Amino acid sequence: MHVLSVSSLKGGVGKTTVTLGLASAAFARGVRTLVVDLDPQSDVSTGMDIQVAGRLNVADVLANPKEKVVRQAITSSGWAKVHPGTIDVMIGSPSAINFDGPHPSVRDVWKLEEALATIEADYDLVLIDCAPSLNALTRTAWAASDRVIVITEPGLFSVAAADRALRAIEEIRRGLSPRLQPLGIVVNRVRPQSIEHQFRIKELRDMFGPLVLTPQLPERTSLQQAQGAAKPLHIWPGDSAQELAADFDALLDRIVRTGRIPVAGASTGA
Repeated sequence: MHVLSVSSLKGGVGKTTVTLGLASAAFARGVRTLVVDLDPQSDVSTGMDIQVAGRLNVADVLANPKEKVVRQAITSSGWAKVHPGTIDVMIGSPSAINFDGPHPSVRDVWKLEEALATIEADYDLVLIDCAPSLNALTRTAWAASDRVIVITEPGLFSVAAADRALRAIEEIRRGLSPRLQPLGIVVNRVRPQSIEHQFRIKELRDMFGPLVLTPQLPERTSLQQAQGAAKPLHIWPGDSAQELAADFDALLDRIVRTGRIPVAGASTGA
């Protein structure tokens, strides 16, 4: 089971929409996928069309990471009505904020890792939608992860935010979890015609080299529309949606190779 944290240390860069795009690509590919909604805003849970009534959530798991609690906090996404496959969600909750202090204990940092270990046989890929900060929730996610993908946008503060994230990943790797590595930086909401955007992307490449992943993700309304309708991007109509779906397929290829994730067949749209 390969665990990937989707992180940004700056809000508003589309981290959750990237998580949903990657989840859609994995589902279309037949990868058994769990999405952990660790952001207290819980937007991933909304975008994946889940029923929360009568279920536990990620806050319950962080309080008690036993298998029984973990399984009660996981539910199938409504996306599974689209075509067969495993696409589940560990339900998000605003109460997760109670676990996001600035100085977590070592015991607390390992709770998500402990929880995911109980269901390791059930999934090929876990995507964690992290909180947009470097407090306890993000550290907990990274301690449970093999890789971190850093989401940024081509703006004035993007280099500083990405640099801060990569330094923090290295700090966690050295001090806590030697297996943790950055997968790379995804530049989101790119307007290819913008000279400013091209300048910022060059700045990122000059500083971080091959860690800046391709493709960069163009600014498209189709992803927000699919998210708002709680549908996977890969079944959303229109050329724009399909072009963006192909970009997420390419990013998933990188994740699959890095994590040696078993894939049933070639990428297909639904």
